[in-house]
Amino acid sequence: MKRILVALFCIISYQANAQKIGDTIKKDLLTAPDTVKHLHSKAWALIPPAGLVAYGALSFVFHPIRQLDYSIHTEIAKTDPNFHTVTESYFQFAPIIIVYGLNLVGVSGKNTFIDRTALLGLSAGILGVTGYATKHLTHRLRPNNEDYLSFPSGHTATAFMAAEFMAQEYSGKSTVYGIIGYTFAATTGVFRLYNRDHWFSDVVAGAGYGILSTKLSYLVYPYIRNWLTHTDGKTGKKVMVMPTYQDGTGVLSFAMDL
Repeated sequence: MKRILVALFCIISYQANAQKIGDTIKKDLLTAPDTVKHLHSKAWALIPPAGLVAYGALSFVFHPIRQLDYSIHTEIAKTDPNFHTVTESYFQFAPIIIVYGLNLVGVSGKNTFIDRTALLGLSAGILGVTGYATKHLTHRLRPNNEDYLSFPSGHTATAFMAAEFMAQEYSGKSTVYGIIGYTFAATTGVFRLYNRDHWFSDVVAGAGYGILSTKLSYLVYPYIRNWLTHTDGKTGKKVMVMPTYQDGTGVLSFAMDL
């Protein structure tokens, strides 16, 4: 009898938790406010990450910075010549997974699923374009001589983009979330150095590119969002233009209050 009662309790608890998660997903997916919440950061917040990018860029023309790259690389080769890990390939996405995981269990962030995902996509798009172009324009050889796509560090950029994404969404609840995200990001950068995939200036610049991409996304997205879901000034009717995907084709849906 005791075993039966325990089993029934487990089943009831599982169903209750499943229902809670289901309600959370439904509410988050179907709730799309007219405007996104105010940003944590302003335009001046772009200055620190821009400084990181500038530091990396100076390594091409300022000898002491480039010399520091060589010194750090030499020291790592001496102390940990056999170090190798692929952990950073997973760490770079950890903050993003945590954000959606927290939301899944009912810990809501700053924005709904729709806006949050759009912000993440916009951040990734900005980083993808700028990072890819810079890698090919700079044509820097990696420390391991694998290719000429060393600057900036793509893994590090993605990790810091994700860390800033987590900070934007959850630092309003606790600074611990931002610390966790940036710890994953910093560890990713360190592992790229110890794997001899990047120079120190590559990693610093990658961090700057990642943070800048997310901050810029959160800065411009409210204008994009409000433009897509705005009120027609002539009629006072609400107009909504939203991208949709149906039968393998992407289309724009247009709706107006009658």
